[in-house]
Amino acid sequence: MLASSQKITNLWQRGLKAALLVVLMTSLSLGLSAAWWDSGDSSPTSRTSVLPQGNAITDGKALLRYALPIENQPIHEAQSSLEDISQQLRGKRWSPITSDITKAAGIFTNREADILKDIPESQQANASAILAQIKEEIGTLRSSVEIQDKPATQEGRDRLLDLVGQLEEMMVAEFPYQVPAEYSHLPQLLGRATVAVETNKGNLTVVLDGYSAPVTSGNFVDLVQRGFYDGLEFIRSEDFYVLQTGDPVGPNQGFIDPDTGEYRNIPLEIFVRGDKQPTYGITLEEAGRFREQPVLPFSAFGTVAMARPEDDPDGGSSQFFFFLFEPELTPAGLNLLDGRYSVFGYVVEGKEILEKLKQGDQILSMKVVQGLENFVPAQAS
Repeated sequence: MLASSQKITNLWQRGLKAALLVVLMTSLSLGLSAAWWDSGDSSPTSRTSVLPQGNAITDGKALLRYALPIENQPIHEAQSSLEDISQQLRGKRWSPITSDITKAAGIFTNREADILKDIPESQQANASAILAQIKEEIGTLRSSVEIQDKPATQEGRDRLLDLVGQLEEMMVAEFPYQVPAEYSHLPQLLGRATVAVETNKGNLTVVLDGYSAPVTSGNFVDLVQRGFYDGLEFIRSEDFYVLQTGDPVGPNQGFIDPDTGEYRNIPLEIFVRGDKQPTYGITLEEAGRFREQPVLPFSAFGTVAMARPEDDPDGGSSQFFFFLFEPELTPAGLNLLDGRYSVFGYVVEGKEILEKLKQGDQILSMKVVQGLENFVPAQAS
């Protein structure tokens, strides 16, 4: 009887979430603060998407690692094996975890020269030290797996992947493309930056990916540096879906550049896997590319994306939103936002704080704590 009651409760909760999604899809097209939603004539069935091969990646840190513009096959193979541990750990499948570790260890031992060849000479000593640390961490991880210590295994896997990410970032020798001339006067982030966000409920850490969204990320860094977001409230909160902010006090809907007295609008910017640079000014659906996958998808809790008016892909300015990924409502690869809004980063720390934030809560301050050297200020047009 208890099990049946629990089953009914679970079914009721799923039904409630589904009903909430219907309400969201209707209400997000209403009102100023919901202007980021592209209502048009679209419906949930009008956009055909496919799930990525295998299990969709739902971790922001992993998505950032995979988004780096590098071609080093050994490091990608080692990363993939280490990423897989988290999936296997959920089912306590210790034998596949051991295989993942063995494969990664073999790559770092036998293909070290292939990994190092893509790292600049000036970084070789540092890279070698990181590789030595990786090998040491692999030994520690093996010990955790041998005693089937799940928390220690997860922590060890995370530490290893952080080190792998450091090696991968060293492999990016230079920014791989030029921003189109029509947008080159806007602020740009030619690389990555980390932003510390202090709110009244606690702190978040966001990593911005300028490799995939240089104009959107550059605009955000510029506004952070100006203190634009300090003191602003979250203007919209939808459980399981979005948390939005960036609407300045007063009649303006975005950032007014004090140098020009004009509204600074930012183009829709989406980097598709396999492309050499982002697509600007058009949704993937409008471009007939609705089946293709963005490098930065809406598949992680804490995805950070630019808000915009529903009828203007290039109308974004200062308002942005956190995507509150809920797999039952917006499964990775099947949600309605991929290809329609510019993703430019992910929350990598403080997700438990993000869960607590609601409409009316406040950003106390934002600060760029890493990567400011990659920022290029706005140029006079």
